[in-house]
Amino acid sequence: MSGAPSWVAAARAQAQRPPRAARLPLLVAGQAVGSVEPGVLDEIAAQCSLDERVQLLKEERSGLVAWHLGAPGGATQALNALAQALRVQGRCGPWRNEQLAVCDARGERIGTIERGAVRPLGLATQAVHLVGLAPDGRMWVQQRAFDKPNNPGQWDTLMGGMVSAADSLPEALARETWEEAGLRVALLQGVAHGGHVDFAQPSDEADGCGYMVERIDWFHATVPAGMEPANQDGEVACFELLARDALLERLARGAFTPEASLILAAALGW
Repeated sequence: MSGAPSWVAAARAQAQRPPRAARLPLLVAGQAVGSVEPGVLDEIAAQCSLDERVQLLKEERSGLVAWHLGAPGGATQALNALAQALRVQGRCGPWRNEQLAVCDARGERIGTIERGAVRPLGLATQAVHLVGLAPDGRMWVQQRAFDKPNNPGQWDTLMGGMVSAADSLPEALARETWEEAGLRVALLQGVAHGGHVDFAQPSDEADGCGYMVERIDWFHATVPAGMEPANQDGEVACFELLARDALLERLARGAFTPEASLILAAALGW
């Protein structure tokens, strides 16, 4: 489909933005996994406030200054010790008691970390969204709860959530669809992978020192007639069923989250 509206270009530009300040690479057990804003880890390193079995050093190697997190007891132990230290400093996002995978440049998992620490450390994450249609072609959308830490009160796809370290992508799709929308994926019609979008942009978490690096895989499906979404986890204010014109009007005035805007642009053929 040609002739994409102006909000599509704006959504794409929003999805790829450099950090607010130059960031130092973060290496764990010798593997590059993320990045850190200057000053965030200096106090932790100076106070030796990590577990004594974990070593955090800022070093120059081969002309590159980077933070090195030593992990003799394993990457997961070291990463979560660092997450706890960030939490004590007030440099962590909302603490969820949920572990996310930490992967190297090849995409191979080297450990896991508390979800609240991924943005301050610039760690890549994976999320999943579901674009839900009614049989007549209208689209189900949700309004995010007004107490959400990110994009409160904005509009979103039918479902959007993180892929935890314990989940495969299909498992995350099923779990999040039930938790957010009260729908069983097995009862939806025509469930299919639609594609993915990539985000790299500053994050407001941890007093603005975070950086979001995320791959979002999105799926689409039809919600059968007579079946309606009902939130289960308190993270959704309400659901609405929008005709195309109403959906486009809301997208054009920026009522949707940046992630949903990009996903819906792709779902609409732009």
